[in-house]
Amino acid sequence: MRAGAHTLLSHVSFTVSPGDRVGLVGRNGAGKTTLMTALAGLTAPPAGTVTRTGPVGYLAQDSRAADPAVTVTDRILAARDLDGALRRLRAAEAAMADATGPAALERAMRAYGRAEAGFQAGGGYAAEAEAARVAAGLGLPDRVLGEPVGALSGGQRRRVELARVLFGGHRGTLLVDEPTNHLDADSVAWLRGFLRGHQGGLVLISHDTSLLADVVNRVFHLDADRARVDVHNTGWEAYLAQRDADARRRARERANAERKAAALHAQADRMKARSSTAVTARSMARRADRMLAALEPARRVEKVARIRLPEPLPCGRTPLGAVRLTKAYGGRTVLGGVDLAVDRGSRLVVLGPNGAGKTTLLRILAGVEVPDGGRVVRGHGLRLGYFAQEHDTLLSGRTVRDNLAAAAPHLTDGEVRGVLGAFLFTGDDADKPAGVLSGGERTRLALAGLVHSGANVLLLDEPTNHLDPASRAEVLAAVGSYPGALVMVTHDEGALDALRPDRVLLLPDGDEDLWSDDHRELLALT
Repeated sequence: MRAGAHTLLSHVSFTVSPGDRVGLVGRNGAGKTTLMTALAGLTAPPAGTVTRTGPVGYLAQDSRAADPAVTVTDRILAARDLDGALRRLRAAEAAMADATGPAALERAMRAYGRAEAGFQAGGGYAAEAEAARVAAGLGLPDRVLGEPVGALSGGQRRRVELARVLFGGHRGTLLVDEPTNHLDADSVAWLRGFLRGHQGGLVLISHDTSLLADVVNRVFHLDADRARVDVHNTGWEAYLAQRDADARRRARERANAERKAAALHAQADRMKARSSTAVTARSMARRADRMLAALEPARRVEKVARIRLPEPLPCGRTPLGAVRLTKAYGGRTVLGGVDLAVDRGSRLVVLGPNGAGKTTLLRILAGVEVPDGGRVVRGHGLRLGYFAQEHDTLLSGRTVRDNLAAAAPHLTDGEVRGVLGAFLFTGDDADKPAGVLSGGERTRLALAGLVHSGANVLLLDEPTNHLDPASRAEVLAAVGSYPGALVMVTHDEGALDALRPDRVLLLPDGDEDLWSDDHRELLALT
């Protein structure tokens, strides 16, 4: 597998069998998602083959339904090709109800019999009930099952796609990329149990180490430096212990070899001056060089992005506010008269269940969406910065460099490259189209666009999603030290701790309150 001119994987072979629950790990940008798309059949490797001997379900990091008009139930059932059968059954039921006269009723009943037989052949009502159970386990309430996918929040759409993959891949191999993004604690617990009980194969990409520890029985480590996959036929805890033991062993072997090679070189240096021992000296020096060459190459210390947030420009006392904001989708009210005042330097967390309008509120405040009623109040000196959970601010067709240049047009090309380097985009990375970046890389690029914005109010929607632990720690440190105003939506308790909110906005009711630790338990429900 390659990314541009860079080789991600070379001559890699492995098998995923029924009962294998594989944790695919590696640093951000190592190629985990690229490998996953090849396993799913969405991309073809330039060399080698991928063989599938059963059904494969794939959940992408940024999965979105192809047709926003399809209902939630039909989207989930489509994973087993049951959606068309169910629609034909519903149409036949309607035809029987509307039939006028015996002949029309007879035709409708025959059509209903054919439709029901086709539906039952695919699993029928039991499959429909199973789909509803999977949806409920992932926190999708019954009321949304008949709604179009396009009317749902981003978090709910993600759950629909996860439900579709789990429902469709019940007997095959599941390929899931960061499945816990946007899930509350109860849904994560349900997912953990589902994956542990899955009888088929599973390949899981996740930065949630507790999920890996509970679920996986094999670990594939994608080594970006050596373009290979190291296969460990152990669970997560045993893998970590073996990795640490191997690191200590390599360090000891290298130290011993370097010490012996240094002694041989020193002895050779003393002997090479005399003609009688010069040949022996050269032989000793070559032996020392071979000893060092035989060592396993030292692992490169992984770099961590130096993530920082902008220095805020001066502004008035209340740079951002909202008055009676309302918004509805498909006849369902998402925001119903929300009032908000964001004071200079204040720290506000927005909590509420999926579908309560958290992302919609931030998009309206950012000017990405227009409210149905009410208004956004932009105060004196407001400079707004917006981080979107789906990275909507990035254009996939633009390069990494062009995306940053558009976000910070006042920077020179050299300054753009300097910022990109600090966020681990070096060399040819600057010329990659944003559409090929991993979720973690897109997160870093979106944050890089904020650095020189001068924003004094930041709207952050799930800023720690997709990040490896080291990058996540950098983001949390940056959030903790930012002196401007922050409005944050998050499922991450660590992000809440870094934010240190002074106020909380509770949706869907729109109640604003002073923060207290009593609100912390609501985070598990968001």
